[in-house]
Amino acid sequence: MGQFITLKAADGFSLPAYVAEPQGKPRGAIVVVQEIFGVNSHIRSVADRFAAEGYLAIAPATFERVKPGVDLSYSEADMGAGFELKTAVDALPGAGVLQDIQAAIDHAGQAGGGKVGIVGFCWGGLLTWKAACLLKGLSAAVVYYGGGITAEDEIARQPQCPVLAHFGDQDHWIPMEGIQAFTKAHPEVEVHVYPANHGFNCDQRGSYNEAAANLARTRSLAFFANQLA
Repeated sequence: MGQFITLKAADGFSLPAYVAEPQGKPRGAIVVVQEIFGVNSHIRSVADRFAAEGYLAIAPATFERVKPGVDLSYSEADMGAGFELKTAVDALPGAGVLQDIQAAIDHAGQAGGGKVGIVGFCWGGLLTWKAACLLKGLSAAVVYYGGGITAEDEIARQPQCPVLAHFGDQDHWIPMEGIQAFTKAHPEVEVHVYPANHGFNCDQRGSYNEAAANLARTRSLAFFANQLA
C-alpha cells in the first residue's frame, strides 16, 4: 500500500500524488498518469504493481488544477464527469498540467535514485506522449491507447526518449487508420496492436481483456527493465 504526498510544480501549485515504494532499493522509478477518472483505485493498483516489481511508482493527480480530490468510477455518469474535467484541464493556459507531471518526474528521479520512466492510460496515454516529447528527465515512456495521440499535431511531435505504445484494434476512439499513420510517422516507436477494445488494461472496466492486458504488461515490464537499467 502506498500513500499520498504533496508535490509542488514550477509555478508554485501544490498537488497530491500517490506514491508506492518497493521493498529495498528501487531499481528505478515510474510515473503513472491517470485516465479521466482521477487517481482512483485502479490507478493506485497500477502503481502498487510497479512497486511490487521493484520500482518507486508515483501517480500525480492531474485533475487537481480544476477540481481537487477526483476519484471516479467507470459508470456512464462518471465518464461524462471525467470528460468535462479533461476538457477543463486541456483549456488551462501555458504549460498547464504538464508542469505537474514534470514535478512528479523530478520527485521520482530524486526518490528513486535512478532513471525515470512514465506510463499513461487513455488521456494519460496522450499526456505520456506529450511528456516524452516535451519534458525533461525521462528515460522511457509507455503509452496505453492514448486518446488523441493520432491527431496530426500529436503525430508531428518527436519523442526525446524511447517509447512503447499499446493499441486495441477494436478501439472506437482510436481507429486503425490513425494507428497506422502514427506507426508510419514514428518507426522508432515500438507499437503493438491487440485484438481488444479501448481500456483493455483496466480490470474494472467492461472492456477489460485479460490476455491483452497480460501481454502488454509483460512487454511493458521488459521495456522498462531494459531502458531503466
